[in-house]
Amino acid sequence: QVQLTESGGGLGQAGGSLRLSCTASGLPFESSAMGWFRQTPEKEREGVSCISPYGGTAYTDPFYGRFTLSRDNAKKTTYLQMNSLKPEDTAIYYCAAIVACAEHFLKDPWRTFRHWGQGTQVTVSS
Repeated sequence: QVQLTESGGGLGQAGGSLRLSCTASGLPFESSAMGWFRQTPEKEREGVSCISPYGGTAYTDPFYGRFTLSRDNAKKTTYLQMNSLKPEDTAIYYCAAIVACAEHFLKDPWRTFRHWGQGTQVTVSS
Protein backbone atom coordinates (compact mmCIF):
# COMPACT_ATOMS: atom_id res chain seq x y z
CA GLN A 1 0.00 0.00 0.00
CA VAL A 2 1.41 3.34 -1.06
CA GLN A 3 1.48 6.07 1.55
CA LEU A 4 2.66 9.62 1.06
CA THR A 5 2.80 11.63 4.28
CA GLU A 6 3.19 15.40 4.16
CA SER A 7 4.42 17.48 7.08
CA GLY A 8 5.71 20.96 7.77
CA GLY A 9 2.63 22.97 6.94
CA GLY A 10 1.23 25.59 9.24
CA LEU A 11 1.24 29.33 9.62
CA GLY A 12 3.83 31.46 7.89
CA GLN A 13 4.32 35.17 7.41
CA ALA A 14 4.53 37.08 4.18
CA GLY A 15 8.17 37.24 3.15
CA GLY A 16 9.03 34.30 5.35
CA SER A 17 9.79 30.65 4.69
CA LEU A 18 8.34 27.22 5.33
CA ARG A 19 9.61 23.77 4.42
CA LEU A 20 7.28 20.95 3.56
CA SER A 21 8.31 17.30 3.65
CA CYS A 22 6.82 14.26 1.98
CA THR A 23 7.82 10.80 3.14
CA ALA A 24 6.89 7.82 1.00
CA SER A 25 6.37 4.16 1.66
CA GLY A 26 5.10 1.25 -0.41
CA LEU A 27 6.62 2.39 -3.71
CA PRO A 28 10.06 2.29 -5.33
CA PHE A 29 10.92 5.82 -4.27
CA GLU A 30 14.36 5.85 -5.86
CA SER A 31 12.86 5.34 -9.31
CA SER A 32 9.76 7.49 -8.77
CA ALA A 33 9.15 10.98 -10.01
CA MET A 34 7.58 13.06 -7.26
CA GLY A 35 5.65 16.30 -7.28
CA TRP A 36 3.91 18.93 -5.22
CA PHE A 37 0.56 20.44 -6.04
CA ARG A 38 -1.73 22.82 -4.24
CA GLN A 39 -5.42 23.64 -4.11
CA THR A 40 -7.69 26.33 -2.68
CA PRO A 41 -11.50 26.44 -2.51
CA GLU A 42 -11.43 29.00 -5.33
CA LYS A 43 -9.03 27.24 -7.69
CA GLU A 44 -8.50 23.81 -9.12
CA ARG A 45 -5.50 21.77 -8.09
CA GLU A 46 -2.39 23.22 -9.68
CA GLY A 47 1.16 22.03 -10.07
CA VAL A 48 3.95 23.60 -8.06
CA SER A 49 7.07 21.57 -8.69
CA CYS A 50 8.34 18.10 -9.50
CA ILE A 51 11.57 16.18 -9.27
CA SER A 52 12.80 13.26 -11.34
CA PRO A 53 14.41 10.14 -9.87
CA TYR A 54 17.78 11.65 -10.79
CA GLY A 55 17.10 15.03 -9.16
CA GLY A 56 16.09 17.10 -12.16
CA THR A 57 13.40 19.62 -11.27
CA ALA A 58 10.65 21.61 -12.91
CA TYR A 59 8.48 24.43 -11.62
CA THR A 60 5.46 26.27 -12.84
CA ASP A 61 5.95 30.00 -13.30
CA PRO A 62 4.53 31.39 -10.03
CA PHE A 63 6.99 29.33 -8.00
CA TYR A 64 10.16 29.48 -10.06
CA GLY A 65 12.86 31.22 -8.04
CA ARG A 66 10.88 31.18 -4.78
CA PHE A 67 10.41 27.46 -4.16
CA THR A 68 13.04 24.73 -4.28
CA LEU A 69 12.33 21.02 -4.42
CA SER A 70 14.87 18.40 -3.39
CA ARG A 71 14.87 14.75 -2.50
CA ASP A 72 16.72 12.38 -0.19
CA ASN A 73 16.37 8.87 -1.56
CA ALA A 74 17.86 7.28 1.56
CA LYS A 75 15.04 8.83 3.62
CA LYS A 76 12.43 8.39 0.87
CA THR A 77 11.55 12.03 1.37
CA THR A 78 11.13 15.13 -0.74
CA TYR A 79 11.50 18.63 0.63
CA LEU A 80 9.75 21.71 -0.72
CA GLN A 81 11.52 24.82 0.53
CA MET A 82 9.17 27.77 0.18
CA ASN A 83 10.74 31.22 0.44
CA SER A 84 9.38 34.74 -0.04
CA LEU A 85 5.95 33.53 0.94
CA LYS A 86 2.91 35.49 -0.16
CA PRO A 87 -0.63 35.45 1.25
CA GLU A 88 -1.77 33.95 -2.06
CA ASP A 89 0.38 30.91 -1.29
CA THR A 90 -2.26 29.95 1.26
CA ALA A 91 -3.55 26.54 0.16
CA ILE A 92 -3.56 22.84 0.89
CA TYR A 93 -0.35 21.38 -0.48
CA TYR A 94 -0.37 17.82 -1.77
CA CYS A 95 2.54 15.52 -2.39
CA ALA A 96 2.21 13.08 -5.26
CA ALA A 97 4.01 10.28 -6.99
CA ILE A 98 3.70 11.16 -10.66
CA VAL A 99 4.24 9.63 -14.07
CA ALA A 100 7.25 11.78 -14.92
CA CYS A 101 8.65 15.20 -14.12
CA ALA A 102 8.20 17.96 -16.67
CA GLU A 103 6.48 21.32 -16.63
CA HIS A 104 3.65 20.16 -18.91
CA PHE A 105 2.92 17.30 -16.50
CA LEU A 106 2.59 19.81 -13.66
CA LYS A 107 -0.13 21.60 -15.61
CA ASP A 108 -2.30 18.47 -15.82
CA PRO A 109 -2.23 17.02 -12.28
CA TRP A 110 -5.14 14.62 -12.65
CA ARG A 111 -3.48 12.88 -15.61
CA THR A 112 -0.04 13.01 -14.06
CA PHE A 113 -0.54 11.62 -10.59
CA ARG A 114 -0.17 8.03 -9.51
CA HIS A 115 -0.72 8.52 -5.80
CA TRP A 116 -1.70 11.49 -3.63
CA GLY A 117 -0.83 12.33 -0.08
CA GLN A 118 -3.51 13.58 2.29
CA GLY A 119 -2.39 17.21 2.05
CA THR A 120 -1.04 19.75 4.49
CA GLN A 121 -2.45 23.21 5.09
CA VAL A 122 -0.24 26.24 4.57
CA THR A 123 -1.55 29.61 5.68
CA VAL A 124 0.42 32.78 5.01
CA SER A 125 -0.50 35.92 6.91
CA SER A 126 0.18 39.40 5.57
